Amino acid sequence: MSEPARRQQRFEQVYRENRAAILGYVLRRTSNADDAADVIADTFLTAWRRLDNLPAGEAARPWLYGVARRALANHHRGERRRVALGERLRSELAASAFGEFGACNVAPPAGTEVIAAAFRGLPGRDREILSLAAWESLDAGQIAVVLGCSRNAARIRLHRARRRLALAMRDSGVVTSDMIGHPA
Repeated sequence: MSEPARRQQRFEQVYRENRAAILGYVLRRTSNADDAADVIADTFLTAWRRLDNLPAGEAARPWLYGVARRALANHHRGERRRVALGERLRSELAASAFGEFGACNVAPPAGTEVIAAAFRGLPGRDREILSLAAWESLDAGQIAVVLGCSRNAARIRLHRARRRLALAMRDSGVVTSDMIGHPA
């Protein structure tokens, strides 16, 4: 039997003999099955990579518990970092998005709710291209790269999306400067 085949056979045997026990250990220490699956995958990936260090026989299970314990610690550290980052981003977004209006209790400009509702009512492709132009400050050439189309196609799509937004706003009773003098 070749060396790679022998290694694979040994790993498969260790996996069959210990998977259930390691899975139970991990499930009791994680909040959901998805997290447990990630930790189990990390544990057995480490076992595969360090197969030459994996003790034989009954000593394999405690070794795998140690690997799973370290994988769990890494998972929990990562989860704490993700939660902290999420909280920081939420507070930064709230401060930047609502600071102008929320912090000083000044009402948003008139019509903002109607404009937002008109925007939300547009098809997703229109919202995306308008967002790229307005929020990300991209020009038609840059939008074309993002959308994977020609510059001319991006300009046409942007023009049509703006027109649909203007019509939606007009239908909601908001008059925009570019609609003045244009037939309904």
